[in-house]
Amino acid sequence: MANTIAVFSLLLTLSTTFSLLLLLPHCIDAQPLKVCNFDAIYQLGDSLSDTGNLIREVPTSTCARLPYGQNFLNNATGRCSNGMLMIDYFAQAAGLPFLPPYLDRNTSVNGSHGKNFAVAGAAALPTEVLVKKNISVVATNSSLNVQLDWMSTYFNGICLNGEDCAEKLKTALFMVGEIGGNDFNFALVQGKPIEELRNLVPEVVKAIKDAVTRIIGYGATRVAVPGNFPIGCLPIFLTALQTNNSAAYDEFHCLKEMNDFAIYYNDQLKQALEGLRKENPKVAVAYGDYYNAFQSVYRNASLLGFDIESLQKACCGAGGDYDFTLRKGCGDPDVPVCPNPDKRIIWDGVHLTQQAYKYISDWLIRDILPNLHC
Repeated sequence: MANTIAVFSLLLTLSTTFSLLLLLPHCIDAQPLKVCNFDAIYQLGDSLSDTGNLIREVPTSTCARLPYGQNFLNNATGRCSNGMLMIDYFAQAAGLPFLPPYLDRNTSVNGSHGKNFAVAGAAALPTEVLVKKNISVVATNSSLNVQLDWMSTYFNGICLNGEDCAEKLKTALFMVGEIGGNDFNFALVQGKPIEELRNLVPEVVKAIKDAVTRIIGYGATRVAVPGNFPIGCLPIFLTALQTNNSAAYDEFHCLKEMNDFAIYYNDQLKQALEGLRKENPKVAVAYGDYYNAFQSVYRNASLLGFDIESLQKACCGAGGDYDFTLRKGCGDPDVPVCPNPDKRIIWDGVHLTQQAYKYISDWLIRDILPNLHC
């Protein structure tokens, strides 16, 4: 019996250690994407990947001021986090410089290794389409179609013709998203029912599929398309949809209905990507599993050094059970910042911390890499 217990204890320890190793960055292969020999990365998306476009559209936007960027050279670059984003870690993993934002007209900024067209607050559907559905767009009108037009303009400037562009872009990685989350977020914050969100899914998925088709037309051969996070774990929705009904929450105290919706959307997106692969057999189209990457970090939070007592609390914020309120947010006067953001997963109630993005990116890179067929 004693031997049985000892063996079980050893297996449990090994299992825990193995789970941790899967999440920790690889010391041996610090730049796993270098195997693909990417010479550029092009990013479309929203605040999860914007490295400075919105703050050039709206210089007074929240992410334009500290404490945003406090752990990134103590400089608010427009990244909606305390430091680096997932795209920054992807660039590092490919051995490339950080992506300059498209709207940075500073000629000293080197764009020869890619461009970032993502804009914080952007939606997948055009603003006018959302307005017709009585969904208000708050931050920017630079939706996915606008970003694609920017991309087209940029390629027209660096390519002699279509054939030249195809040659230049065959060694680039294209990141299409995450995009589409804001279409649903805007609707949810405005009190739209979940049924209305489900009806919106086909249009959002089609917009993303059409975007991928368009960039394949430019000459893209490797494309990654991320899905959505388990949004029911984020303070913005835990606060807005707070209830005394314990059945509304899962074992991690995340909202079941919101996470079920994210799963539904991700499943529809994956089906669309499968269709794209059949239509474009020579192009690698990889799904970026943000949902399970987040869940992996969330479930192993204590092993990774996160404070499990504050797992759902915003590091930068104040008010309520989750240190978050829509009335007064991170960056506003007198809103505190937790003393050690590296111990937190959530940064401002909507976005994650640099440390969380680091672990999530490592998971994603290992998951996406085999599907890029490098």
